[in-house]
Amino acid sequence: MTVETIARDGTDSAARLLPTDGWWRSAWSLAEVRWAAAATALFLAGLAVQLAGGPGGVSWSLFIACYVAGGWEPGWAGLQELRNKRLDVDLLMVAAAIGAAAIGQVLDGGLLIVIFATSGALEAVATKRTEDSVRGLLDLAPDTATRVGTTRPSPAEEHAAPPPGKTARPPVAWEEIVWAAGEEKVRVAELAVGEVILVRPGERIGADGTVLDGAGEVDQATITGEPLPVDKAAGDEVFAGTLNGTGALRVRVDRPAEESVVARIAGLVEEAARTKARTQLFIEKVEQRYSIGMVVATVALFLIPLLFGQPVTPTLLRAMTFMIVASPCAVVLATMPPLLAAIANAGRHGVLVKSAVVMEQLGATSQVALDKTGTLTRGTPQLAEIRLVAGTRFSSDEILALAASAEHPSEHPLGTAIVAAARERGLRLKPVDSFTATAGSGVTAVVDGLKVRIGTPAAFLPDATFNARPAAQAGRTALVEVQDLRGAGATAVVVLIDGDPVAVLGIFDEVRSEAAEAVEELARLTGKTPVLLTGDNAVTAKQVASAVGITDLRADLLPDGKVAAVQELQGAGERVTVVGDGINDAPALAVAQAGIAMGGAGSDLTLQTADAIVVRDDLSTIPAVIALSRRARRVVIANLVIAATFITGLVIWDLFGHLPLPLGVAGHEGSTVIVGLNGLRLLRNAAWNGVRAG
Repeated sequence: MTVETIARDGTDSAARLLPTDGWWRSAWSLAEVRWAAAATALFLAGLAVQLAGGPGGVSWSLFIACYVAGGWEPGWAGLQELRNKRLDVDLLMVAAAIGAAAIGQVLDGGLLIVIFATSGALEAVATKRTEDSVRGLLDLAPDTATRVGTTRPSPAEEHAAPPPGKTARPPVAWEEIVWAAGEEKVRVAELAVGEVILVRPGERIGADGTVLDGAGEVDQATITGEPLPVDKAAGDEVFAGTLNGTGALRVRVDRPAEESVVARIAGLVEEAARTKARTQLFIEKVEQRYSIGMVVATVALFLIPLLFGQPVTPTLLRAMTFMIVASPCAVVLATMPPLLAAIANAGRHGVLVKSAVVMEQLGATSQVALDKTGTLTRGTPQLAEIRLVAGTRFSSDEILALAASAEHPSEHPLGTAIVAAARERGLRLKPVDSFTATAGSGVTAVVDGLKVRIGTPAAFLPDATFNARPAAQAGRTALVEVQDLRGAGATAVVVLIDGDPVAVLGIFDEVRSEAAEAVEELARLTGKTPVLLTGDNAVTAKQVASAVGITDLRADLLPDGKVAAVQELQGAGERVTVVGDGINDAPALAVAQAGIAMGGAGSDLTLQTADAIVVRDDLSTIPAVIALSRRARRVVIANLVIAATFITGLVIWDLFGHLPLPLGVAGHEGSTVIVGLNGLRLLRNAAWNGVRAG
């Protein structure tokens, strides 16, 4: 007996990042940035005139212009909120600046306006960068496509009898039909499902679809993360926004533009930006009461000293300083910027998190439950072993070539795996005669004058064992190999040539190359080894679990069984994150605290059910996004501590000492800027690379 193992290298799923350099060039397009720049320039000009001993009217005019440039927009927004019976912190800041000018502290009020406007501009830039870093995918999709004036007929249409009175047309190659068809440049939004587009070398593909004709290499890293271009031929799926390399492709449109993968990605990001984490919702709920209480305290801090004969100017100055330093601006900014930055960073690296709520929940994961097929494994059959039966005169390559030739007309997934293995070896397929496929058994074909039978041991080996004595011995040997392969978790396929068993093929659902490392990292993060939940049989499940280092496995589970397993874990106090392929695992994904789908290109059910989608099918990104979520939660806590510390310290200083207004303004707005920038650190590539390395 000869055993040959077919080595397969896993796809390198190293993250390919979207470009982020030069994002600052778009900042000037934001009105907040332009008004902040104008306010700063006017303030510096007024300060220069004042320090140079220039006319007071000139410096005052420049400061007033600074007030208008930096304060009109937040002031107007605050008045709009006031009409809706909401007290906005922005309005309080503008009121404090105007109050400072009213008592002659125009320089201090101008400083408040400048710092406040700059803080708002930084927040606007951060929001824009967060959105653009992921939604930039939409820019990859072309605006127009070349529509071909015909679509390929179905096989039934191609072979249908001509209408009465008509003569059947001689067969014409599909390539000739396509080349003869007219071409038309149309907007991508006008393409309808079923239409055909022509994609020339170097062009971006205009729609999600299936290749009908042609062959080429397509760079689809922006969708799947694959570092190298992927060969595409008839029958392969392609995605809008990916780049066609060499060779022209004719692609049938399968989805309208608004339902393409990149469009759905952008929709998920917009949805994430609209949702708010529980911490943020709590802060917003408290903010209104806090702001009203702060205004009441400010009025009391002004009126009560006056009742005891204190002078108006210093009392008003202290009250306004209190209102400034007690404002919760930094607290409001403490939560959402870090979480949205983490969402954007994860999106750039192939993990789409649907909302800030999900990003917050992922960090609380205490137990991960993993599906097997399509999650720990690639979900497609792979020929891994060719076991030759002793005494056969054929080599492994000869058997594989004959088997692949016989299976080539078949559409069975196991046959596809055999054909793919032959092509990877560069073996030439031979013409086939008398092809027959029997459901549940296998295929029979004549190849090079040899009768080749490939199929299940139950269907083919009994016949072999009743032939002549050498064939019977070969049949018994083949049965031993079948049992051995099945014990290893493989699907065994028998190959017979002219009635004699010559080989047993071992076909596995290949375990992802990164699976063992991802399981180890998840165990390190949560303190517990992940649980394996699968509908597959226990033998196969144990084989995969052993390969990746999982000890707790539940096999033979129907979808409701997976739900029950998740609920059992939750009943034990665990916060469960379920990872599955997003189709048959949908109920378990829905019942878990967080559901992550290995989406590949993202099926509709995956996008609707899961809380997060691993677009690039890289299992190692799952521990990375959980670690990033935990880091975001730590940043939120740090921001809240920073904000509370500044507010408490400045308020105590103002109440029990003498806090100069400029210093109060600098401390308050400085804390806001610090909190905002601290959250933006999670946008850096280093934030993702750090959690993966750590």
